[in-house]
Amino acid sequence: MTAALRAWAELLRVPAVFTVPGDALAGAAAAGVRPGRRSALAAASSLCLYEAGMALNDWADREEDAVARPHRPLPSGRIRPGAALAAAGALTAAGLALAARAGRPALAVAVPLAATVWGYDVKLKHTPAGPAAMACARSLDLLLGAAAAAGTVRAALAPAAVLGGHTYAVTLVSRREAEGGSTAAPLAALAATGLLAGAVARPAGADRRPAGAAVRVALAATYAATFARPLVHAALHPSPPLTQRAVGGGIRAMIALQGGLMARSGAPAAAVLTAALAPVAARLARKVSTT
Repeated sequence: MTAALRAWAELLRVPAVFTVPGDALAGAAAAGVRPGRRSALAAASSLCLYEAGMALNDWADREEDAVARPHRPLPSGRIRPGAALAAAGALTAAGLALAARAGRPALAVAVPLAATVWGYDVKLKHTPAGPAAMACARSLDLLLGAAAAAGTVRAALAPAAVLGGHTYAVTLVSRREAEGGSTAAPLAALAATGLLAGAVARPAGADRRPAGAAVRVALAATYAATFARPLVHAALHPSPPLTQRAVGGGIRAMIALQGGLMARSGAPAAAVLTAALAPVAARLARKVSTT
C-alpha cells in the first residue's frame, strides 16, 4: 500500500465500510422484498454517505486531532484539509445521486440522512445530542434500504430502532476513546447490548423455520460476544487503548446485528452472506484502524 493510499484508507476508515451494506439489506428484508437493483443502489448510496461522514469527521476535528491524535492523516500533513472537505462534498453528492436513481422514496430518506451526517460532524458531535444524532443517521440508513426496495419504511421501523440503539451505545463509548477514564459508558453499553441481543434472538412472525431460527440465535450470540467482551475490559480498565478496542468491537459487531435482523425478518441466506463480511473487516482492522 502506497503512503497516499494508506493515508486515505485511514481517513475513510476502510474496514468500517463492511458494516454499511448490511443496512440496506436489513431494510429490504424488513420490508419483505428480495434485494435487487434498487437495493444495490441504496447500498452504494449508503457507502458514499458513510465515507463522506468519515472524511468530514476528520476535517471538523483537525484542530483537536492535532493535539490528541497527531498521527491522523490531516494533522500529520499526509492529506490536506481542503482535500478531505472536497471528498466529503463529492461523496455526499454521489450518495444523493445514487439514492435518486433508486427512486423518490429512497431520495426522501437519503436527504435527511445526509443532513444528519453533516450536522453531526460539524455541529452536534461534541454536544449531548451527539449520540442521538449518530443513532438517527444509522437508523435512517436502514430505512433507506427499505424505501428503495419497497417504497415504504413502515415495516422497517423496529429494526431501525434496534440498529439505532446499538449505534447510540457505540457512540456513547467513543466520546471518551481519546482520554479513557469512564466506566459508566461501557457499562451502559453492556446493558444495552444484552437487551438488543435478546430482542434479535426472540422469534418473529417472519422467522418460523428451524434453519432461520438457528441463524438468528447464532448471530445474536455473535453480536453480543463481539461487543460485550471489549466492553467488560474497558469498564474494568478504562484506558484509551481498551476504550478504542471497545469502540472497534462495537463497529464490527454491527455486521452480526444486521445479519440477526435479516434472519429475524425471514432472510437467513442474506444474513449468512452479510455475516461473512465480518472476518474481512477484522483482518483489515489489523492494518487500518476503524476508530
